[in-house]
Amino acid sequence: MSDSEFENWVTMKEAEAHLGVRRETISKWIASHNLPAYKVGRVWKFKLSEIDEWVRSGGASEDPQQQAEQVPEPPKEER
Repeated sequence: MSDSEFENWVTMKEAEAHLGVRRETISKWIASHNLPAYKVGRVWKFKLSEIDEWVRSGGASEDPQQQAEQVPEPPKEER
């Protein structure tokens, strides 16, 4: 079993603190940017490892079209 299988679920407040954004931003990202979140009854639950991967892949970018383009370029060599 992988570590993510044993990872605890976190609440909306914990996700807000982890990302440093407000509830409204997270709700917008769930609706329009595919932030990984799971609704359990009336409560949203998150896995921080999935959120971190989503951010690294460009999920938090303003333009969803740019998500695939968010791969950083390697530094250019100086001569």
